[in-house]
Amino acid sequence: MNNELIPQPSWWKRNWPWVVPVGGCMTILILIGVTIASIFFGVTSIMDDSIPMEYAIEKINADPEIIELMGSPIEKNGMIQGKFNLNNDEKSANMKVPISGPKESGTLFIKATAKGDKWTYQEIRVVIQDNEEVDLMSDDWD
Repeated sequence: MNNELIPQPSWWKRNWPWVVPVGGCMTILILIGVTIASIFFGVTSIMDDSIPMEYAIEKINADPEIIELMGSPIEKNGMIQGKFNLNNDEKSANMKVPISGPKESGTLFIKATAKGDKWTYQEIRVVIQDNEEVDLMSDDWD
């Protein structure tokens, strides 16, 4: 009777035929996911830090009617939806921003265009959750 132990091949030698393709596919999927996330967060931060967004947030925090309905301070509360285009010296923004205050939450709508650094606003309004709407375009805009 032969009691010799037969050496087993290493884990890598036994499993490389499935590890290499699966590992390669996972690497590609991770790289695609990181690229998409980078683009998404880059675009979102451009809209979040834009002049129309900052101006509209400043305006709604200074409006007594909105403060009475929503409380103070009013802040962005979620993901911004819409478009922000930069084309040479012309810019445009069309955004829908979820906002909230201590009392209520709502949605801020912004439409604006710019030539150079001069922004012109077509729409800035707040729709509060119970469907009450406050139009800030009736204010005196600079």
